[in-house]
Amino acid sequence: MNKSKILEFISNSPAPVTKREIAKAFHLKGSGPRVAMKKILKELYNEGSVTKQGGTYTIPAGLPAVCVVEINGVDTDGDVFAIPVEWDDAVRGKAPRIEIAPDKKGHSTFAEGDRVMVRLKRITPELYEARSIKRMDTPQNQVMGMLRFHKKGAILQPADKKSRDEYEVVQSEMGGADDGDLVVGEIQPSNGRKKRARVVEVIGKRDDPKAISIISMHEQGLKEKFPARVLKDAENLKVPDLKGREDMRQIPLVTIDGADARDFDDAVFAEKTETGFHLIVAIADVSHYVQTETPLDDEAQRRGNSTYFPDRVVPMLPEALSNDLCSLRPRENRACLAAHMWIDNEGQLKKYKFVRGLMRSEARLIYEEVQTAFDTQKHDQISVINPLYEAYKVLDKARHKRGALDLDLPERQIIIDDKGNMTGVTKRMRLDSHKLVEEFMILANVAAASALEDKRAPEKFPCVYRVHERPSPAKLDSAREFIESFGLSMPKGQVVQPSQINNILQKAATLPYSSLISTVILRTQSQAVYSSNNKGHFGLALERYGHFTSPIRRYADLLVHRSLVAAYGLGKGGIDVGEVARIEEICQHISTTERTSMVAERSAVDRFTAAFLSEHVGAQFEGKITGVTRFGLFVMLDESGADGIVPMRSLPDDYYIHDEAAHALIGRKSRRIFQLGAPVTVKLKEADGLTGSTVLNLVGHEKGAQVPGVEFKPSNAEQEARRNLRNKPSKPQDFQRKKKKKTTPKHKKKKQNKNKSDS
Repeated sequence: MNKSKILEFISNSPAPVTKREIAKAFHLKGSGPRVAMKKILKELYNEGSVTKQGGTYTIPAGLPAVCVVEINGVDTDGDVFAIPVEWDDAVRGKAPRIEIAPDKKGHSTFAEGDRVMVRLKRITPELYEARSIKRMDTPQNQVMGMLRFHKKGAILQPADKKSRDEYEVVQSEMGGADDGDLVVGEIQPSNGRKKRARVVEVIGKRDDPKAISIISMHEQGLKEKFPARVLKDAENLKVPDLKGREDMRQIPLVTIDGADARDFDDAVFAEKTETGFHLIVAIADVSHYVQTETPLDDEAQRRGNSTYFPDRVVPMLPEALSNDLCSLRPRENRACLAAHMWIDNEGQLKKYKFVRGLMRSEARLIYEEVQTAFDTQKHDQISVINPLYEAYKVLDKARHKRGALDLDLPERQIIIDDKGNMTGVTKRMRLDSHKLVEEFMILANVAAASALEDKRAPEKFPCVYRVHERPSPAKLDSAREFIESFGLSMPKGQVVQPSQINNILQKAATLPYSSLISTVILRTQSQAVYSSNNKGHFGLALERYGHFTSPIRRYADLLVHRSLVAAYGLGKGGIDVGEVARIEEICQHISTTERTSMVAERSAVDRFTAAFLSEHVGAQFEGKITGVTRFGLFVMLDESGADGIVPMRSLPDDYYIHDEAAHALIGRKSRRIFQLGAPVTVKLKEADGLTGSTVLNLVGHEKGAQVPGVEFKPSNAEQEARRNLRNKPSKPQDFQRKKKKKTTPKHKKKKQNKNKSDS
């Protein structure tokens, strides 16, 4: 053993080594050799040949066995590279290259800019292989909120309303943030009682309206900016020429969207035929621009879908595509993938054909404009609009005939001014023009799924289905008693069909609490997901239902486009064997990203609403109870549709039992009842735009709150509990102590018996 041998061993080790590992490698036993080894290590350290990292030794340019890295590149083969976060080029020179090894599934979901904790293995002094341990930019490892200064430093108050902790931030780790700034903090190891965080990003000021959506984005790990390599991939793309495409530029296709729509990727057309209607749904040809195994496609798949906030959108594709080449602007040539569909006068789909085309939108219309035009018969495009409504009436009739669910659920619309300030909350109107577009899109989605099934080769041309399974019997049973209290009946002991539930909804439509019944039925429904295995769509009462109509904002639709292109030989951009092999795995991923976006969108709406209401603390509002839980009531305000919680502790003094099946809180002493759907008057106690929480207090409801004209019926479980309570004796026998019989130990018994025999 000598100095050069030990240095060589440390230099060639794939990771930092301990004294014990060095001793084992050189077979050092006894105190003498070990003391000599320690002396050599001290000399190597003093002369700068090795460095110490905790209890380990490595070369000066070496990295610790575990460290945090930042993804800084993904090549065309999908290989992911990173650099260490804690690295100073000026002091230590160029950082070594770190390659992230694929996970067990053979691919990585990391994108440029992600931070990951990894375990390192040194291949050469300039190259490391890394195995990921956990992401460092997920909500579990970060905390976001407002920085509040105090004498000794600062406190980071989380924006998550569920969080009960505050984080201490020392002066040196504030990252240039000021008092009142909204920041992202990285949670630090802490040995003391208080949790610690280090500011890694300043989002903005608390009173900045633009910060509200950013908070919700960060909470769910969404990123608005695209990596440079993706933006570069989107450069220099052009609208293709007519070669290999159907010329659709003379067809008066129109787009119909909301006034606040940010992209226009679908256009419609209808004309009467001898046997029914010929419909066209033309969709932006995203598969032409976004090819597989490119940075554009990798990022689109990672995002899974676009996320829509009241004041902005986090798109699945860069603006060069989402707002330009794939936006069907009026009187501009655009590449499209179009579904020609023929229906009969009963709304049944008889024939379909998918083509790649070149189109020019006739006009960009909005829902309210189209509805007014049809009602007044006055508009430049009335000759285009009228056939659309005629076809819609036929499709709507078919929808009702098959029994698709028609849930009457109000949707909140946040009104934002030009400066990004919220000016109000309202309920979004639902017109026939909305339903018209919806029915055209549903028909195209059915046609897409049918066209792929016609090929009878799912192993080559899979379909990504939108699967909505029938509700479980347990969930239906929990809703049955509540619905029956309104004089409505739900089938029992049989497989429930959509038409049966829809029949309940139609009867409920005549009641003043129809939206309440719709809400209860909605809660019985299963979560819709994406899958390559068709299980039907219960809500729409359809045997097959793909997603075809919005590849600009849903990766599922892009996959369906690619599969159609490949199946029908429509040119380049078809689905490849790698995607086919991973199709179900991709479906699970995009189902997850969709749920993530829904959570982010909902929390942003809650924050915008709370920020708006914060100026009205102390005011009274009319509303309805929309949720009953063991910790309080949820109330929706009639005027704005805003939600708030009435905490259990603020209810009139009593012990409240949560009757889950009857959707009610029942006072044990007073028999006071707070029932789902009951009208209430509330006072706004608190509204916090940072967390999105709105706290309300009931006003004048000392006797409870029940649905007028509807007899409250406690659930069977609650009635049984009451009977047990009444029949319970004051001194139950179960709790009476019984006198124990005196027992004699065996050895004493033997002695007693012996004495008896002796006598």
